[in-house]
Amino acid sequence: MQQAIAHVSLLVREYDEAIGFYVGTLGFRLLEDSPRPEQNRRWVVVAPTGSAGASLLLARASSSEQLALVGNQTGGRVFLFLQTDDFWRDYNRYVAAGVRFVREPSEQPYGTVAVFEDLYGNLWDLLQYNGSVPYGFGAA
Repeated sequence: MQQAIAHVSLLVREYDEAIGFYVGTLGFRLLEDSPRPEQNRRWVVVAPTGSAGASLLLARASSSEQLALVGNQTGGRVFLFLQTDDFWRDYNRYVAAGVRFVREPSEQPYGTVAVFEDLYGNLWDLLQYNGSVPYGFGAA
């Protein structure tokens, strides 16, 4: 069974800043950058290197639209995961780039995990699965 990570939609205020963080700091690949005038949006799709298919969809929104979608909580409503094939490579790269980890690496029953905060206060689990699947994840 291959662990798959669904597309995550994040609303951002400044595309260039977001793209700079995800592509420049975290080393994601820029897969798509296209305006959608009919939706008053510009869609940007980036994907982490060394991931198992995770991708991130960025869409521009106003502050009020962001607040309505995610509220004031950080990491409380949306669970964000980056699955890597080499945990220590990516962890060390992120630390060297100045990414702030709010939970240091630990070994869990399902694999190695650490939690970092992105530019927008979102919390991400950087993890490398060991073959077992944590509760609530996995394909049927």
